Amino acid sequence: NFPQDRLTDHRIGLTRHNLPAVMDGDIEDVIVACRTFFQAEALRQQQAQA
Repeated sequence: NFPQDRLTDHRIGLTRHNLPAVMDGDIEDVIVACRTFFQAEALRQQQAQA
């Protein structure tokens, strides 16, 4: 969301401000948050099948 200088991923509940830094590649925290969320989701699905 450029007008608000914000990146939001509603799937994982992450909001990050400072879009210029994100566009310059400062996204490690976004990657970690996504990885953590999707790993937890995969684990929940495995447990539900067990």
